[in-house]
Amino acid sequence: MTTAAGTPTDRSVLPVTERYTLLGWLRRNLFSDLFNSLLTIVAVASIFIVARLILRWAFNTAEWGVIPANFNLIMRGQYPAIEAWRLWLVIYLLGTTVGLVWRLIVGQFNTTARILVAIPLVLMLIPFFSMGTRLYLMITAVASFAGYFIAGYLPIQHRGRAASYFVMAYLVVMLILLRGAGADDGPMPPVQPILWGGLLLSLLLAFFGITLSFPLGVLLALGRQSKLPAIRVMSVIYIEFIRGVPLISLLFMGQIMLQLFLPDGFPLVDRVLRALVAITLFSAAYTAENVRGGLQSIPRGQYEAAQAVGLSTYQSTIHIILPQALRAVIPVLVGQFISLFKDTTLVALVGIFDLLGIARTIIANPDWLGTQQEVFAVIAVLFWIFSYTMSFASRRLERRLGVGQR
Repeated sequence: MTTAAGTPTDRSVLPVTERYTLLGWLRRNLFSDLFNSLLTIVAVASIFIVARLILRWAFNTAEWGVIPANFNLIMRGQYPAIEAWRLWLVIYLLGTTVGLVWRLIVGQFNTTARILVAIPLVLMLIPFFSMGTRLYLMITAVASFAGYFIAGYLPIQHRGRAASYFVMAYLVVMLILLRGAGADDGPMPPVQPILWGGLLLSLLLAFFGITLSFPLGVLLALGRQSKLPAIRVMSVIYIEFIRGVPLISLLFMGQIMLQLFLPDGFPLVDRVLRALVAITLFSAAYTAENVRGGLQSIPRGQYEAAQAVGLSTYQSTIHIILPQALRAVIPVLVGQFISLFKDTTLVALVGIFDLLGIARTIIANPDWLGTQQEVFAVIAVLFWIFSYTMSFASRRLERRLGVGQR
């Protein structure tokens, strides 16, 4: 088969010796005609020039000493160093929980599971990590394996429900470990959230912002389509008001006005919690609109079929309509969650030392003046790693659920 211009587009047109070779691939994809050949040459030249400049800066000019010198600050902020064992324990438990949940839900040690286990092993190769840090990462990988194999011996029937219980239990234990309990001179003294910072705080804000805003957004989407005028109007007002203001304004309002809506005598809410409330309320409005788009994509026949088999409105929504709507908007929801993760950097403007706030603190240090490029390059790589991880997980989930397929 050929195109209108006579350009070969089928492997059968190529000689037998070039159909399955590197030369054949280059001809089909990069040098199929004169225009594509010129584009390929220009693209390769541009990539070579940019890569040469970046590599020259990275290996000859950059002062990477700023990163190992401030590594703990970037990772955990002002969290007390003497209590850092609690952070590593949280990571060990995370590895174990991931292994358990993966075995319960997926049931097989596939390529994605190998990638998850390999992450701490790859991190061990970072040159400025100490031997202690490498050992802790090795323990994390072992904990993932242990959780995976332990789950295979658990006499569990409802695996999905058990996985949810394990995740909820992990979240409770994680918050207890991070926050601490008991007296200040006890074995696990309290650590105020204002001392949390760096990557730790950015991940916590993103995780709990996503976790809390998702169910709220689903309820708002259902409320906007409700037949009850009061619920529908309230949902519309909330969604349109929140979507009409920028996140930074909600962050400032949360820092200043949240305490005014609480009863007299209520303890002062921590600044981190106020920021989390603002992020959750902001994200819920956008989640509601995304879910509403999924609800509107469901054919009317699905509602009629649910009614025909005797399902109530609640049952048809939970078991028929909502699963299909959420499945249809997985790419949009994940894109919004990635955006939310990056938007957590705005909390630096209200005096909270997240990953970006810590970066600004480092470059303001007289000992590290002129290292803005190195610090922000590392921060950008960290954001890219977690954003790409969410994107990769989204694509795997879409492929498994058959999103976009009939």
